[in-house]
Amino acid sequence: MADNRPVYLNLLKIRLPLAGIVSFAHRITGVLLFLALPFAVYLLDLSIQSEQSFAKAQQILNQPMMLIVQILLLWSIAHHFFAGIRFLLIDAEIGVEKSSARLGAWAVLIAEVLTLLAIICGVSS
Repeated sequence: MADNRPVYLNLLKIRLPLAGIVSFAHRITGVLLFLALPFAVYLLDLSIQSEQSFAKAQQILNQPMMLIVQILLLWSIAHHFFAGIRFLLIDAEIGVEKSSARLGAWAVLIAEVLTLLAIICGVSS
């Protein structure tokens, strides 16, 4: 007789492979970017109204908490871009095998970190 009771899954104990973590992070970054759109449109609208509103937009973006949000969004853009390219290649059946999937996941992580560092170093110089 089959047991039809629901199974309790402790998500904190499930160990995903690196490719699974990259896939999950791709979904999370997509949600973050989508949720950031209204605020980005608001800042764009504010910045093009007048010189005073542009200064206000700069003031908003220079707050310490907003700097953290900006870094998070930059990471989201970089990760979503590189992971998206990886998934397009997988759709074309390139990098489907386990070893090449792991290598592709590492390539995404390295590319996003290098991109983020290049942007942060370029802005601070």
